[in-house]
Amino acid sequence: MNIRFMLSIAAAVALLLISCDDTTDDIGISLTDNADQIQISSEVFTATSRSVAAKSIVSRSSTGYLGRIIDPETGAHITADFMTQFFCFDGFSMISPDSIANKDANGEAIADSCELRLFYNSYYGDSLATMKLTVYEMGTPMPEDIKYYTDFSPLKEGYVREDGIHKDHAYTLINKSETREKDSTDSYVNNIRMPLNDPYTDKDGVTYNNFGTYVMRQYYSHPEYFKSTISFINHVVPGFYFKMTGGLGSMAYVISPQLNIFYSQRIKADSIASKLTLFSGTEEVLQTTTVSNDEEAISQLVNDKSCTYIKSPSGIFTEVTIPVDEIMKGHENDTINSAKIIFNRINNGQASQYNLPAPTSLLMLEADSVAAFFEGEKVANYKDSYISTYSASLNRYAFNNISGLVTAMYHAKTEGVKSDPNWLSYHPNWNKVMLIPVTTTYTTFDQTSVLSGVSNDMSLTSTRLVGGDTPITISVIYSSFK
Repeated sequence: MNIRFMLSIAAAVALLLISCDDTTDDIGISLTDNADQIQISSEVFTATSRSVAAKSIVSRSSTGYLGRIIDPETGAHITADFMTQFFCFDGFSMISPDSIANKDANGEAIADSCELRLFYNSYYGDSLATMKLTVYEMGTPMPEDIKYYTDFSPLKEGYVREDGIHKDHAYTLINKSETREKDSTDSYVNNIRMPLNDPYTDKDGVTYNNFGTYVMRQYYSHPEYFKSTISFINHVVPGFYFKMTGGLGSMAYVISPQLNIFYSQRIKADSIASKLTLFSGTEEVLQTTTVSNDEEAISQLVNDKSCTYIKSPSGIFTEVTIPVDEIMKGHENDTINSAKIIFNRINNGQASQYNLPAPTSLLMLEADSVAAFFEGEKVANYKDSYISTYSASLNRYAFNNISGLVTAMYHAKTEGVKSDPNWLSYHPNWNKVMLIPVTTTYTTFDQTSVLSGVSNDMSLTSTRLVGGDTPITISVIYSSFK
């Protein structure tokens, strides 16, 4: 009988066994005649874990985060600031200045008004909390070929225009008269609205009645600046940075920033219509979130050995040491059909409406591969990186088969030590993995959903996992020819 076929049968049987009983003792099973036998066995090992401060993570998300809240678990402040650029679609055009009804003293077209709106689909905290931010005009666009981390501040790094727009704005997340707007279904869409109607002076010293007029005049003088998004960002609007400067209690999840320009168009000699031109922040342009965590509070949780923590954004990861040598001892020539590890969640004992939710998905990958994974915009391949979705009914995260990772770690160590006796001293994390909260994106092909994107979870989440001083079990099933 074909060996590859037999091993595939063994793998199928092994997976069936582990799904039925995570603690099955040694199992022997004969699938063939005496000349061609496969032996299946199982063992249980213990892994160790600890909490690790994340400090900063790659800030790559189509959602921007803006606000300041108190972590109910630690009492510490978490602050998120937000930068966005704006998309200018190909073929963009504006009406002739002759059709603009309102003109200045020199007879040039002007915008009636201008505003920034940050539309958000959800939020955390108290919707009535009074918050305060400062809107900064970017002076130089942030390059797109750089991977930005959550500790990157456009203000500190000199990307904000010193003599540009610096406008304070107070808001609450729910305010029908100020922060809500009807959509096409006549439903209200939550947003933060910031008028830009003060006189505006550009880099060349030219003053306009508002920022919208500046954008219009740039189009009439240099329509080539609007031929592409890159040109628009580099020559007209490099973007805006929204920095929290006051208030406490809410965090908005911004899904659609907009720059809106309102003007009046003359339709006939005696007829005028109100018009709108808008530019949106989309996935095609750069959007980054700057996160500030209380390092002292994070450190206290990291030092708690009774469990391990997972917190986002940019908070705490869980590091797990896989007992690779123990798993492979005596099985160097066997096939690992399955290696299953479960992380049980410890329920939050605090009764509060503001408890942070558990992360929806966790990514497991080698500890030394974290930066390369997110900077390279990779996706989990279930060979050396895996995704587990939180099971509310079982209150846990299960990684059902990380056999490929265990095998790869063992071979890397074996070959490494063979070529260099000091290999282990250069690779102290060779058998360590990291559990990281992530946001996943799926694309549908022929009615099949395929994982197409994995990014750091930038939303507010928190959970405790069994670990620390408590060992974690990992169940392994082997197969070999007898």
